[in-house]
Amino acid sequence: MAHIKEVTTDEVEEMLHKESDVILIDVREDEEVAQGMIEGALHIPLNQIPEKAESLDKTKEYILVCRSGARSLNAALYMEEKGFHVSNMVGGMLDWNGEVIIK
Repeated sequence: MAHIKEVTTDEVEEMLHKESDVILIDVREDEEVAQGMIEGALHIPLNQIPEKAESLDKTKEYILVCRSGARSLNAALYMEEKGFHVSNMVGGMLDWNGEVIIK
């Protein structure tokens, strides 16, 4: 089984402040995202990952986010299998202390 790199919420926040090239993908459902998501994150619900992944750039680095880290791990495993550079945000939005935006 592939080993997915894990990053903490603090590490993600640091990366965002450094404006690194990393792209966040929030795989939660619409009603969860409505309660707030990390600014700049792409919202692609888990069930749409296979279809939407085809249009993503494989040269970029992606961090997958969900509520607790389980669904995003599944998405990360799928994307890694397809040749993407991915990490999973451990603890998900439950552990996120940074700012969120309401869409």
